[in-house]
Amino acid sequence: MTTTTAPATQLSPRHAKPVPTPSSLSAPYWEGARAGKLMLQRCGACAKVRHYPQVLCGACQSDQVEWIASSMRGTLYSWTVTHHAFHPGFIAELPYTLLTVDMAEGGRVLGHYRGTAALKINMPMQLRFEPDEQGTPVPVFDLQGA
Repeated sequence: MTTTTAPATQLSPRHAKPVPTPSSLSAPYWEGARAGKLMLQRCGACAKVRHYPQVLCGACQSDQVEWIASSMRGTLYSWTVTHHAFHPGFIAELPYTLLTVDMAEGGRVLGHYRGTAALKINMPMQLRFEPDEQGTPVPVFDLQGA
């Protein structure tokens, strides 16, 4: 049995993007994002900072957690330019650049890059949130000082 997928040009750019559903675990992150702040988890036992929200600390397996506000600053760890929409709601944005940034407090965050400057590993980055067409806060990175 063979399956075929419609070429991206046949998919409608009018598809809505998926909307995240905050859970009790992720609610502080989404509340912060709506207020323009990046909220990170910090382990209450060993102080390791982590992102994305998780039940247990990856370093010590403690379930003690506190939420801290990030400085929104970090350094570029990696990036990719996306040419294929993995969901039809993103077709109109192709191609787009996604960055992975090591935040100053710890933890890595994935976000969009809308700038035009050439990227280099370890470049200083500044995070901000911008709402998409449905009002969902999207993490976007800019060069610090730009």
